[in-house]
Amino acid sequence: MPRDSAHQFQSPTTTGMTPLPWLGLLATALAQKPGTQVVESHPELPLWTCDASGCVKEMKTAVLDANWRWVHNGQYKNCYKDGDWDKDLCPDPKTCASNCYLEGISEDQYGKTYGVTRIDDGMKLNFVTKTQYGSNFGSRIYMLDDSDSYKIFKLKNREFSLTVDMFHMPCGLNGAVYFVEMDHDGGVSRSGGSNRAGAKYGTGYCDAQCPHDIKFMNGRANVLNWNASHDPPIGQWGSCCQEMDIWEANSRATAYTPHPCSIEGQYVCDGVDCGDTRKGQRYDGVCDKDGCDFNSWRLGVRNFYGRGHTFDINSRKPVTVVTQFITEGNADDGALVDIRRFYVQDGQVIPNSNVSVAGFSGNSISDKLCAKMKKTFGDIDDFDRKGGLKTMGDALARGMVLVLSLWDDSQAHMLWLDSDYPSDRKSSAPGVSRGPCQTDTGSPSYVREKYPTARVAFSKIKFGAIGTTFGHEGDEDGLWGNDRRLRSWPGDVHV
Repeated sequence: MPRDSAHQFQSPTTTGMTPLPWLGLLATALAQKPGTQVVESHPELPLWTCDASGCVKEMKTAVLDANWRWVHNGQYKNCYKDGDWDKDLCPDPKTCASNCYLEGISEDQYGKTYGVTRIDDGMKLNFVTKTQYGSNFGSRIYMLDDSDSYKIFKLKNREFSLTVDMFHMPCGLNGAVYFVEMDHDGGVSRSGGSNRAGAKYGTGYCDAQCPHDIKFMNGRANVLNWNASHDPPIGQWGSCCQEMDIWEANSRATAYTPHPCSIEGQYVCDGVDCGDTRKGQRYDGVCDKDGCDFNSWRLGVRNFYGRGHTFDINSRKPVTVVTQFITEGNADDGALVDIRRFYVQDGQVIPNSNVSVAGFSGNSISDKLCAKMKKTFGDIDDFDRKGGLKTMGDALARGMVLVLSLWDDSQAHMLWLDSDYPSDRKSSAPGVSRGPCQTDTGSPSYVREKYPTARVAFSKIKFGAIGTTFGHEGDEDGLWGNDRRLRSWPGDVHV
């Protein structure tokens, strides 16, 4: 995600009415004590674990990020409303955490308020969800291992796949699947007891952009120097960690990107460590914000991914996205040396596109390709500075949390994914054109008005040994595919 801000989501708006016990969640963000008004009900999200013998389905659950939730003082007074903190309840970080409660969400509210609904074998995220009390834009959810812990994926020398449906995803939006090095308990242990909500309530988010819009970090409110006029509102602290973007896409463009950092686990930054672009410190922080992105369009192949049958990958149809994390010697303890990608659509395995830019070649992410790409495009190689694939692989070995999200971009209007970026360079310059979208149609105000019914679906999430997470659908027919009902006759073909 080569931009200044983290995944920018807009919390639901409010009419300013005094909230009923659950309506306050339309106005507020995050706290560190669990509320008592609504019982948290995590929607089911299946996971398949695979090896050479096949895949086994296990029912996990998902939880909405804490930034979306109602924060109150236990008596229905909002701690945070309309982009700002209550000055009496939240005069400083510790007092605010002590005063405020983070409320639960019922399964009905997951769908009707936040647009997060279960589908066959997965989850659907709606872009705009309206109620009589306000509107919600986008969402960010995490896979849980149990009710109080995130599922931790150790991806080195492993393969991850899922099926994505991008049909209803226009320019300016991002249906994202990625891993971040969040704490498995949502930061409960790290907080020293001041965060009692934890993973059950979606706390502890971090990524390589060191987002400043996270309301609480390690059990303390991010109230210092809070800027309510910024879009989105932000505080002094940022929340940093390593990030592996599996799938950032709409129906016009896609990229996958590792973002190494010089720190391990979640880290609260303050000052230069945050690497804030607006302060001219983007490459002085602890994380590689640009990453090493493999975007087929940017790498010269304009007919690989897009809407319609003229593209190798037709985004009007569901497609299975397969990512392999290749290690030295194909060993679990070997260094990460390659991140490979291919697709499965209409029963056909489709290799990733090959680079079509003078000066380098390849169809996967390696340190060599990243270095060549940075040089050819005239980009600062912060990827190498932060340790490249070796450092990214170390994080994958320690374990990371799975994130599914749908969001718009208030800072760069998603131009870094699907249009020309940066805007101060000619579109004909190498690496500037990243997709076919116009540069003036990605603002949140535009996409929210024009595409309120946009949505993304993620399904059949699978994880396992290299080469084991796809190609088993024929073994999953169940009753309707029982071949014992059929007899073979000479010349017969069963379809």
